[in-house]
Amino acid sequence: MTTVTTRTVAYPADGLTMIGHLALPAGTGRRPAVLIGPEGVGLSDVERRRAEALAELGYVALAFDLHGGRYLEDPEEMLARCLPLLADPDRVRGIGHAALDVLRAEPRADPDRTAAIGYGTGGAVALELGRDGVDLRAIATVNGLITGRPGEAARIRCPVWAGVGSEDPIMPPAQREAFTAEMQAAGVDWRLVVYGGALHAFHHPPVDHAAPPGVGHHPRHAERAWRDIVALLDECLPVAD
Repeated sequence: MTTVTTRTVAYPADGLTMIGHLALPAGTGRRPAVLIGPEGVGLSDVERRRAEALAELGYVALAFDLHGGRYLEDPEEMLARCLPLLADPDRVRGIGHAALDVLRAEPRADPDRTAAIGYGTGGAVALELGRDGVDLRAIATVNGLITGRPGEAARIRCPVWAGVGSEDPIMPPAQREAFTAEMQAAGVDWRLVVYGGALHAFHHPPVDHAAPPGVGHHPRHAERAWRDIVALLDECLPVAD
């Protein structure tokens, strides 16, 4: 295994002090960079480990924060924070831009070679960066198939990969269809993978607090979704030898 170094980074966004987790690969040269957005509950060790896994592969990775260093395990508190946020694309973009600025300012990161991946609310952040015309090499969203304002998907300048569980009640077939129709109408290079039998947040390991109905881990599909994301990055944002 290569040596990965990590550190926390504090930065302002959405009126809060966000606490992100930066992972750097071995070596000293510049590397392609990846933003990683968490589910609506907020940044946890799950996303921190994913940042470190990407650093093992040679990427500079920043797992960004949504809630000013807090993890909202109470579903009501999480929804009270996330639903107004998701209804305001400009706030979502502000969170994404603040994190992207931190990532691109890292000396090890190549600011011209970046991608954004996210889960749930974090996936919505990645998509809104694309709809805002940010120069990204790839976007991936898992169970965050949020549609945007009319016409703005035409600004997306990179391939978009989306993954969702077939039994996800929060992202039902109608939402999936609206999302793919938006991508297709905008001429985006998109793909959607539906993981059979999986619920919402199927990628997320079991948590030690009560999960809302319709949420559940699917270990096999979680591994497949991660491999699909790594393959997307390898295609669109390869790490130079």
